[in-house]
Amino acid sequence: METQTALIVGVGPGLGAALARKCMAEGMTVIAAARHATQLELLREADPGGLLHLRDADATSVDDVDALFDDAERLAATPDLVVFNAGTFEPGEVAGIEPQDFERCWRVGCLGGFIVGRAAARRMKPCGRGSILFTGATASLRGSARFANLAVPKFGLRALAQSLARELGPEGIHVAHVIIDGQIRSQKYEHLLDERGPDSLLEPDAIAEAYLNLHRQHRSAWTFELDLRPWSEKF
Repeated sequence: METQTALIVGVGPGLGAALARKCMAEGMTVIAAARHATQLELLREADPGGLLHLRDADATSVDDVDALFDDAERLAATPDLVVFNAGTFEPGEVAGIEPQDFERCWRVGCLGGFIVGRAAARRMKPCGRGSILFTGATASLRGSARFANLAVPKFGLRALAQSLARELGPEGIHVAHVIIDGQIRSQKYEHLLDERGPDSLLEPDAIAEAYLNLHRQHRSAWTFELDLRPWSEKF
């Protein structure tokens, strides 16, 4: 892969960090953004030499997001790959959810995707190329009990991705939505491996590889929606 630039919005210690490491391993300049991205200094251990740039940013702020794209263009170029991976979840029955909590989850998970997707579209269209990838979940397709705070934003994010894909495909820009159907391996869920067996949790590095494969696809065979799940997940 030629030298490229990746902007990842919503970088945490799991999938976001894995995406940053994978992109750096490909020789890409990486702008890794999160509300507290500077807490992810351990990512620098994977930096082969000045490719990583950590940025604190609020995905729901137009000014913060525009600054990220300005930063990417100042450091390297218009991003070739933009990943929206931000989200938040507060479980609860609809009857007990406070409107301000519902709105906060929607703002991060859906409005943030709109702001990032809009900025990416505006920057990429003159270039006639690029990939915009959105992270979805099981809740993108199903509103389960106590999951309204996750399902509503994820439903909206999927609709946004569909509209963007139809608008930007003819412009040479690949838009894809990835449904993560299962639990991603982390210290919190490590105990489940003993109950379910090896490879029963989604490995962050394996998910990151799937994202990069989407980015590499030839435009004659683009994937819009990809669902990823471990062998043990029922569907």
